[in-house]
Amino acid sequence: MMIPLSSPQVRRRRSSREVRTGVLSRSPYVPTALAYQLLPDDDGELGDGRMGFLDHLDELRIRILRCCIAVAVGMVGAFAFIGRIVEFMLAPTRRMLPPGTALIYTEPGEAFGLYVEVAMIAGALLAAPYLMFQVWRFIAPGLYAREKRLAVPFVLLMTLGTITGAAFSHFIFFPSMIAFFGTFHSADLNFMPRVEDVFDLYTKMLVGMCVVFQIPTLAFFLARMRLVTAGFMWRNFKYAFLLIFIVAAVLTPSTDGWNQTVFAAPMVVLYLLSILIVWAAYPKA
Repeated sequence: MMIPLSSPQVRRRRSSREVRTGVLSRSPYVPTALAYQLLPDDDGELGDGRMGFLDHLDELRIRILRCCIAVAVGMVGAFAFIGRIVEFMLAPTRRMLPPGTALIYTEPGEAFGLYVEVAMIAGALLAAPYLMFQVWRFIAPGLYAREKRLAVPFVLLMTLGTITGAAFSHFIFFPSMIAFFGTFHSADLNFMPRVEDVFDLYTKMLVGMCVVFQIPTLAFFLARMRLVTAGFMWRNFKYAFLLIFIVAAVLTPSTDGWNQTVFAAPMVVLYLLSILIVWAAYPKA
């Protein structure tokens, strides 16, 4: 079987491929095998980042190592202001404690461990843009060329979601949890939380909110890949609303409606915001 050299698919790569392979045919037709080599990859935009399994493992190792170095550098910077950072982190908890109570620690190394863990979290937040960039560099080889142009929005949206989620957890969500637990304080039961226990809860709430606030970022990229539409999300809002409150009821430690609403409200707002993002980001053509 012969394919004309005038075919657009063949003509698109003929010049560069002929120079590289030394094939300078004057015939108006080429064999099918050669024409197949001249054809572009799927969608004509697949990147050159094809990698084997071991190559992926090596790339993952490099990205993890760079992320660890970035967090370590951030920790060093955080230790210069560790006293102020710990005070800032514990301030919402102290405000919500019942009068006459205070945070305590019962083990000699507990306070020092708190300082190290706080410095690690602060270092990770400081290095968040670089960490998001390393995540992007790891997944980029498997993307099409047009999708690789989304590197800047990916880094910005992921970083913004992380910082916003951390702020929401620190100023609103976590203090409401401490206030609820403090309601059990009485003459018979003294509420004197350990620093380690408080920090463990703080970390869980912080990580959870950082993940939740990535919903708009996920919606943006699903829209760019034509996997979801604004109409689909709006039509299924009632189901998403129900699912959000079920998740809030499972994850919140209390049974009162206030804490469930505090947890569910940002997810509902983020879902509605994601509908607007999908509407704006979905390819028009």
